[in-house]
Amino acid sequence: MWHYNQSNLTYNLTHSSKNTMEPVLINFQKAKYLISAPSIKQCPADTGVEVAFAGRSNAGKSSALNTLALQGKLARTSKTPGRTQLINFFEIDPGVRIVDLPGYGFAKVPDRVKREWQKNMNEYLELRKSLKALVLVMDIRHPLTEFDLMMCEWAQDCQMPIHILLTKSDKLKKGPRQNTMFAVKKQLAHMGELLTVQTFSSLKKEGTDTLRLQLSHFLAQDPEAGEDSQAEQ
Repeated sequence: MWHYNQSNLTYNLTHSSKNTMEPVLINFQKAKYLISAPSIKQCPADTGVEVAFAGRSNAGKSSALNTLALQGKLARTSKTPGRTQLINFFEIDPGVRIVDLPGYGFAKVPDRVKREWQKNMNEYLELRKSLKALVLVMDIRHPLTEFDLMMCEWAQDCQMPIHILLTKSDKLKKGPRQNTMFAVKKQLAHMGELLTVQTFSSLKKEGTDTLRLQLSHFLAQDPEAGEDSQAEQ
């Protein structure tokens, strides 16, 4: 399902002794704000690769993005969850982007506005060809809400890799943290290799290296592999 434009795409790769490509850790500190789009029509050109962050408005999505990039104000945080109604793009290198999707399910806005958010997000997820993977942000104390399960089901239907980020892990002791992560993995075991799960704390900066490595993997895949798989179909 993936489409690539090699002329506009930057890959951060190195060759191993077996002539295979292994991803090099991307420097997310280079991330800079690119544009905010109310709908897919205003999004940047659909070339290159991007990973989108999604999650409930109070799950710590903005804090996770700021911690990832070591920038306190890269993604806006608000005392009123869900105030960001736009699809926000951050560019790391030419053709390599992180996307912050509107928070869901908590914002105190009219139902009409919520429906518009949902429509725009659905269009982005279904039509955006440069989207490589999804990071689903969940408060570790309240994982797998109805919205979370809906997103996982969509990812499985589309064969989209999804990385679950169990945020605010500092709120739980080590035992309950591990138990929650294992429970999430067990409930979603049917997703197979599409699914990866980790704990994360923006406050204590725990899990940042794991997240950076996973995102580097998503954003540094061999475009020829995708073309070969399409040719075989």
